[in-house]
Amino acid sequence: MAQSIGIVGCGTIGQALMRAADSGDLNVAVAGVTSRDEDKAHEFLDSLNNPPPYLSREQLIDKADLLVETAGGHIVAELAKETFAAGKDLMVISIGALLEYPEIIEEARKTGCRLIAPSGAIAGLDGIKSACTGRVDQVTMISRKPPIGLEGAPHLIENEISLDGLTEETEVFSGTAREAVKGFPANLNVSAAVSLAGVGADRTMVKMLAVPGLERNCHDIEVLGEFGVLRIHIENVPSENPKTGKLTSFSIIRSVQDAVDPFRIGT
Repeated sequence: MAQSIGIVGCGTIGQALMRAADSGDLNVAVAGVTSRDEDKAHEFLDSLNNPPPYLSREQLIDKADLLVETAGGHIVAELAKETFAAGKDLMVISIGALLEYPEIIEEARKTGCRLIAPSGAIAGLDGIKSACTGRVDQVTMISRKPPIGLEGAPHLIENEISLDGLTEETEVFSGTAREAVKGFPANLNVSAAVSLAGVGADRTMVKMLAVPGLERNCHDIEVLGEFGVLRIHIENVPSENPKTGKLTSFSIIRSVQDAVDPFRIGT
């Protein structure tokens, strides 16, 4: 069981974790933090009452029991390799990377190191996991976000889709969860979580809608199977980063708390 965590990344979620630790709401010590932008990290650390030390990634892996990735999918494969080689556990926030690099999951099983994938901005994964123990016929997910939250998405750039001046709800993507994560890596990690909990990335169907004036990031999931019907509706208030809902940060904080708590509830 983890006695300390190491935070990789100092963006919205990494900062939320450190604030929780600084206020005494995180029941585990923070061994340190590392980031690709050291100056920005130091600026944030200086704002805390009891900041953790800034460390190199090698030092962080050495000192922490559980590494918490909050830096983006580009780092996950290399970080997982280094973390598991050291016999340490890893929590991955950028869950979409697990679809691109499924060998990470197999390496965790091989080494016996824990690989934790939090719910993030989504809910109901316990129900989806339970339902998929039996026959499931269909899993669909529809996400709605304001245009500003979709800026810079690879799918929009590659297909020359402009959201400037949008006046009505517009579908900008329809496809599998695997395609969704590649097209919207900052927006649709939630679909990766749903697919890993359920019927897989190629059978989970996803739509993304851009909605002018929408103030919340909304997700609707429907699962049909021999168990019956499961419908989940979430409306997330965005954080200071419009691509990330507040529920995501809360989910990571709770996942870290659960990682060191002997008591578990839920599937």
